[in-house]
Amino acid sequence: MTATVPPPPPGADDADGLAAERLRHALGPVTVTRGTALSGGLYNSVRLVELADGRSLVLKTAPPASAPALTHEQGLLGTEALFHRLAAEVGAPVPAVLHHEPSGPGSPAEWLLLSYLDGSTWDTARDRLTPEDRASLRRRLGENLARIATVTGPAYGYPQRAAGLSAPDWPSAFTGMLRAVLGDADRFGVTLPAPASLLADLPVRFGHRLSEVRRPALVHFDAWEGNIVLARSEGASWRLAGLIDGERAFFGDPLAELVGLDALGAAEDDPDLMAGYRSVAPTPAIDTGARVRLALYRVYLALVMRVEAAPRAYGGDFAAWLDTWSADRVTEQLAALDALEALDA
Repeated sequence: MTATVPPPPPGADDADGLAAERLRHALGPVTVTRGTALSGGLYNSVRLVELADGRSLVLKTAPPASAPALTHEQGLLGTEALFHRLAAEVGAPVPAVLHHEPSGPGSPAEWLLLSYLDGSTWDTARDRLTPEDRASLRRRLGENLARIATVTGPAYGYPQRAAGLSAPDWPSAFTGMLRAVLGDADRFGVTLPAPASLLADLPVRFGHRLSEVRRPALVHFDAWEGNIVLARSEGASWRLAGLIDGERAFFGDPLAELVGLDALGAAEDDPDLMAGYRSVAPTPAIDTGARVRLALYRVYLALVMRVEAAPRAYGGDFAAWLDTWSADRVTEQLAALDALEALDA
């Protein structure tokens, strides 16, 4: 008796063939000499594709449109393509966008083709950096984030229409963003670290502080060390080679960038980062209003990270750490908001 073996799903044994097909669609006749799956991402699949003409490219493929996802996770690779194009226009080092294909009848999963930035991500190079290296790199990072923040969007919130999370003002957009992730928590059965009604009311309590944001600035919101590429030549100093993975970008308060790049700390207290920022554009004053907004964005990011664990099926030590960390972070920031509100009274 002969067993019937089902064909491998797209992206499994035929990954290189699929990559070659997509590259020919985007670039015309090309020859793929090697394909390598890249690790580190938690949502899209990523493949390094080497061509016979010497180019190295990155092919990113989103999960199928039918896969479970958070409300804001609609067309994320389109957001990434938009971010990289806009950031490149103001001189920030980012991959070049070669092609973006949204999901549709001919493409069950969205995909994006980018140039490859050769180097090491900051988190993998961390132990090789001297204190002087780190200070210099943080200044360069601040400079580039300030350049990115000069880009003004057409509205506030997430740029993809399918997400339905944009608005003409920041209080409305942020309210929609926060309440969307609370709705996702309910949909996926995720226990919240505070009552949903209390969390949903935060943009109302602090709407006067959110309304201090008067321009929809471009925000990467995920510029942590794993999304920063460093490089150096023999005998030379480390340099900032580029910022990658702009799929979480939105238009809003430029202060939110400080939360995304340092999810575990307080980037506004980093003198090197802030000095780099000030060398390009005025740093927003870290006054009471700014600290209120930073606390709100920290609550939001902790909730996103907590809730996304369900559709992505995180497990093991990472899932346990994330559950504890996100609960502690929300509790800490709610206490900070209470204290800041007392100062406003």
